[in-house]
Amino acid sequence: MAVERVHRTTHEVTVAAPAGVVYGLISDAVRWPLFFPPNVHVEQLEFDGDSERLRMWAVANDEVRSWTSRRLLDPGRRRVEFRQELPARPVQSMGGTWIVDALGADRSRLTLLHEFTVADDDADDVAWVRRATDTNSRAELDNLRRLAERWGRLDELVLSFEDSVRVNGPAELVYDFLYRIGDWPELVPHVSRLDFTEDEPGVQVMSMDTRTADGGTHTTESVRVCFPHAGRIVYKQTATPLLMSAHTGEWSVVPDETGVTVSSQHSVVLREENITRVLGEDADVARARRYVREALGRNSTATLELAKRHAESAVTVL
Repeated sequence: MAVERVHRTTHEVTVAAPAGVVYGLISDAVRWPLFFPPNVHVEQLEFDGDSERLRMWAVANDEVRSWTSRRLLDPGRRRVEFRQELPARPVQSMGGTWIVDALGADRSRLTLLHEFTVADDDADDVAWVRRATDTNSRAELDNLRRLAERWGRLDELVLSFEDSVRVNGPAELVYDFLYRIGDWPELVPHVSRLDFTEDEPGVQVMSMDTRTADGGTHTTESVRVCFPHAGRIVYKQTATPLLMSAHTGEWSVVPDETGVTVSSQHSVVLREENITRVLGEDADVARARRYVREALGRNSTATLELAKRHAESAVTVL
């Protein structure tokens, strides 16, 4: 019986930010989809203060993969160890460590170590995993560096909000409307084109053209992960409009004794360097926040109202 070889990789970056800030970003895995380009969604399954179990979805070599990981957090040493419990093919085992070293009061080094095996040590599979690990690690470290170095202003650049609508109709019909994105160009006026694939049930990869308030259009690409039994659809935009460097969101359908609340949540990281290009020379971060809030809120609320009409009309017909 062949013994699989353990392959190891090392990636590191120097960050002009305090070590505690850098550790804070890597320890908060639930927010990784907003901060790390490859990550689509993270569900925290267990947490006891020192260890956590996570279900993670991410893009690897242009494919959406999912796995379950166990992490051990050590804030004193500023280290996070991880080990995949249920790896995604072709990985047979995967683990590693995040290490933050202080290089001074406002400077630190972040090192990311991986070790992995693949079944039978297949050369093509090893190359695939190395390419995915290298591409994603570089993207994660580079974006983390940019965010950490603006940590004093991060609260200004991150925007989160929610819109909700009450529905007097079945939760199943509301969820069905939000799930069937292939029908949106005919049902949702601000969607002019939408192409999607669903190679794995509940994981939708989509490209969408959206009409803007000024008559133009912009194209976004997203990955959606659907949880029908929980009435949730989470998503990550993998190609964003110019004003946003990251955009994640969630549709949720919550029934109660008197009806259904359907909500749309958004979290955004503003792309500060494009604010004046998009909004004019006098625009600042505050104006960009208002603009994004209004634009996203307008479209998502319109979609919520259409979902409401869809569910309530079906009840009226019955």
